[in-house]
Amino acid sequence: MATFGTLSERLTETFRNLRTKGKLSPADVDGTVREIRRALLDADVALEVVKEFAAKVRERALGDEVNRALNPAQQVVQIVNEELIAILGGEQRRLEFAKTPPTVIMLAGLQGSGKTTFAGKLAKMLAKDGHTPLLVAADLQRPNAVGQLTVVAERAGATIFAPEPGNGVGDPVRVSRDGIEFAKRHQHDIVIVDTAGRLGVDAELMKQAADIRAAVQPDEVLFVIDSMIGQDAVNTAKAFQEGVDFTGVVLSKLDGDARGGAALSVASVTGRPIIFASTGEGLDDLEAFHPDRMASRILDLGDILTLIEQAQQNFDEAEALKVAEKLANEQFTLEDFLEQMQQFKKMGSMKKMLGMLPGMGNMKQQLEDFDEREIDRTEAIIRSMTPAERRTPKLLNGSRRLRIARGSGVTVTDVNALVQRFEQAAKMMKTVARGGVPNIPGMGPVPGARPGASAKRGKKGAKKAAPRSGNPAKRAAEAAGLAQTSQPTGSGFGLGGNKAPSEADLAEIQKLLGKN
Repeated sequence: MATFGTLSERLTETFRNLRTKGKLSPADVDGTVREIRRALLDADVALEVVKEFAAKVRERALGDEVNRALNPAQQVVQIVNEELIAILGGEQRRLEFAKTPPTVIMLAGLQGSGKTTFAGKLAKMLAKDGHTPLLVAADLQRPNAVGQLTVVAERAGATIFAPEPGNGVGDPVRVSRDGIEFAKRHQHDIVIVDTAGRLGVDAELMKQAADIRAAVQPDEVLFVIDSMIGQDAVNTAKAFQEGVDFTGVVLSKLDGDARGGAALSVASVTGRPIIFASTGEGLDDLEAFHPDRMASRILDLGDILTLIEQAQQNFDEAEALKVAEKLANEQFTLEDFLEQMQQFKKMGSMKKMLGMLPGMGNMKQQLEDFDEREIDRTEAIIRSMTPAERRTPKLLNGSRRLRIARGSGVTVTDVNALVQRFEQAAKMMKTVARGGVPNIPGMGPVPGARPGASAKRGKKGAKKAAPRSGNPAKRAAEAAGLAQTSQPTGSGFGLGGNKAPSEADLAEIQKLLGKN
């Protein structure tokens, strides 16, 4: 997650320096704790939280409880991981629903914290779980707040109760109370009350929020806080806790590029759990907050469980079995490849998914350079093919590839590269489907693993040259294609960019292939 990028980098570097140590001395521990403390302070974590955290890590690292089977770096990582989980709240806390519907969820927070957008995200998430949420527009202060919530509700597919125009007109307490009665009459099992945001700790608006709470007796009061506001997060959270009180915290804008210390401070200072994390601008970019998984992300240990959950939500199990069978029987086609890409796109940002893999902190630049549009260009190339060409890539001769390049706005080299990558990927996936481990270019063989078919052929097979065409023009085109596709492109799909073929490119290709 981008918010913790700098903190994660600093902590990883600190642990890396311990790898050469055979045993941790008190001086090593003190030096490491000092670096951890600096990293947390630079990330805008509250001073009181940093002091307590550093003291606990030091005490445990010097204590007798450390696992002697681990090396010094692993020992410290384990301790820091457990203490991070503790200050993030310990265990996951889910929403608590009322025994008798509707469940009333009141939202509070500063203006601009992302409260209204979160209301739509929460409504959409709950609707997916079979609930019937109602959004109540009780923010009657901010200009056009009612209109914004109406648009968000429409995008989320949720019902909205907005009897007042807002812009300073209407009684938010009465609207909140009437919204609950409306929900009962129309059988909505959840009511989400969006209250007015504050530019600061405003006594009058704080009292308004307290009055709404007293009137509707919510089952949950969620405090939405901007993850990027740094040290101010603690003071704001304390003020809201004293003025309104809340049962849980929502971290918004957790995909930002700021230091993100709010996330590491609020739960510890207020004693209230973080329930949700908003990770993007889309209405699907909302995650249940897991302290253990967040700690793993901060320490660059990955978040495989969240990745698996997202895959389970978006992938059809029967379809996955069908694809596995096709792979094993060498029937996997570009048509199937296109379907799989569309399934991946449903999971959201590819960068975000890759970022959940362990050790991706060491590939920060590669992640930053990854262009999400490459997937769209790959999809465009496949869609420019006929159904027969997708099922049988061997049909793709020079003139067909030229037509596909024109249709998708890329070069013939890009089309060649995609087909080549697909064939390599199909071979690797076939090996995996049969229980083997493929040989991945640039990596050595995996110790103890059953090699793929390509490894069994030995060195003799590796030296075999690719077949060359007897036609001189074709041979020139093949040579040009191989020369260009062998260059690294920075794309997992072998595409170099979105540059359309020039007239000179097309003329040259036609000249080379004109004798066919």
